[in-house]
Amino acid sequence: MNKRLFSLLLLLLITTPVVAEIARTPSPEGAAVYIISPADGETVPATFTVRFGLKGMGVAPAGTDKANTGHHHLLVDSKAMPVLDQPMGGDIKHFGGGQTETELTLEPGVHTLQLILGDKAHVPHDPPVVSEVITITVR
Repeated sequence: MNKRLFSLLLLLLITTPVVAEIARTPSPEGAAVYIISPADGETVPATFTVRFGLKGMGVAPAGTDKANTGHHHLLVDSKAMPVLDQPMGGDIKHFGGGQTETELTLEPGVHTLQLILGDKAHVPHDPPVVSEVITITVR
């Protein structure tokens, strides 16, 4: 192998970040997360409350290492699910304190909301506990 190609490969190897898969926490069969309010299709004011529901698991703050628990993450207008084997990123609203509702302010128009439960490290469970996507209209 010539020196130039070897140097380039070595440089790529050194500078390429390695993203390791993180072990996912199991979720119990039948666990479900859902949006209590607003309802799918509802028209809401610019500032409104979103209430989270969970069955088959408990809510616990981020960092709590207890089986069958997690904390909520809210996806607003997301086009795709987050990567399932990594902590959820900054484009997702985190409720690591164990909150079960939030006040949200959105621009007028049509928006989508979806919940996904995260484990102690903000990683989705296995299998993921994800709500249905709801659509709301902000007036």
